[in-house]
Amino acid sequence: MKLLMIYADKFAYKPTIKTLDEFETHTESKTFAKALIGFIQAEEHDTENGISKVEKKLVDNLKWGARKNDTNFIVLHSFAHLSESKASPEFTKELFNLAEKRLQNANYDTAQTPFGYFLDLSIDAPGFSQARMFKSF
Repeated sequence: MKLLMIYADKFAYKPTIKTLDEFETHTESKTFAKALIGFIQAEEHDTENGISKVEKKLVDNLKWGARKNDTNFIVLHSFAHLSESKASPEFTKELFNLAEKRLQNANYDTAQTPFGYFLDLSIDAPGFSQARMFKSF
């Protein structure tokens, strides 16, 4: 698992190109304020470790990043550009859904960017050290 966390005063996306037909269709843009954005890449070895173990580590790291940035809002974004190793799209989407549910059960507000899309992104991120963090596990 590779996880790049960026705290954003403002984060927005607009779906542009659908790359995975088997996932839900999205057309609307969205904007979020004061959020931790998790740029997440599930890797092939994550499928061997079991989804629940990987999901727990992902959620623990996202909660830690949110606390460091004094936010209760976390956005999950699939970003398959952090490693050459990739888990299947189905595994990754299931991981996102499980992580989102666990975060919501812990009283975090959450969102997911459209899965299986190239997106136009707008990120307004402040320039302090905890606003950008990277984890590999």
